[in-house]
Amino acid sequence: MLFRQLFDQSTWTYTYLIADEDNKEAVLVDPVLEQVDRDFQLIKELGLNLIFCLETHVHADHITGTGKLKELAYCIGIVPEKAKVSCADRHILDGEVLKVGKIEIKAIASPGHTDCHFAYLVNGTHLLTGDALFIRGCGRTDFQSGNAEDLYESITEKFFTLPDNTFVYPGHDYRGQTVSTIKEEKQFNPRIAHKDKVEFVEIMNNLNLPNPTKIMEAIPANQQCGNIPSLV
Repeated sequence: MLFRQLFDQSTWTYTYLIADEDNKEAVLVDPVLEQVDRDFQLIKELGLNLIFCLETHVHADHITGTGKLKELAYCIGIVPEKAKVSCADRHILDGEVLKVGKIEIKAIASPGHTDCHFAYLVNGTHLLTGDALFIRGCGRTDFQSGNAEDLYESITEKFFTLPDNTFVYPGHDYRGQTVSTIKEEKQFNPRIAHKDKVEFVEIMNNLNLPNPTKIMEAIPANQQCGNIPSLV
C-alpha cells in the first residue's frame, strides 16, 4: 500500500493519497481545492489512476478539490450517506467497504463534529479520523448539527474499541503533529482521555471558538462538490 499524507498550510488540512502499488488504483481523501494541481501532479508522477475522491464530511474550513479532480481525472466523488451533496456521484454507507485494488477502506459513521461525519479505516491499520478525533484534541461541535454527546460516543465506542496499535491520521493538525495511535489518544488526549460523557460535554460546550474564516463560502461550495459561480 502506498500511503501519503499531504498538507494545506493555509487551512491546516491533511489530504490522504492511498493507492494499490500493484494495479495503481488510488483514492484521495479530503482533497483541498488550492492543492489540486500539486496532488494531481504527484498522482501522475507516481503513475497512479485516481478512481475515487472521498470526503469525511461537508467541510466548513476549506473548499474541496473533488469537483476539479473529477474534471482532471474522471474520478468518482463519494461522500457520507447523510451528507447533503446532490452533485456527489454516490453516497457511501456506514460499514461499507470501498475497495481500491486490494486495499479495503471501511466507512465508519462517526457523528458529532457534524451529523454526517464519517471516518475511514484503511486495511484495518490506518484510521482516518477526519474532524472527529485529532492528535491530543477533537473537532468542535457547535455548528453544522454538531453534538458533543454524539462525538463522545463516536470516539469512545467506535474509535477507542479498535486495537491500541491502530494509527490515527487526523483531518487537521495545528501543532505540526502528523500521526498518533489509538493507545496514545486513550491515554493522553486532554479532551477525552479518562473523561466521562458529562465532563466531555462540559469541555466542548465552553470552547468559545471563533468561526472558521472560510465558513460562509466553504459550506455552500462543498455542497456543490467545490463549485460555486465565483470559482468557475
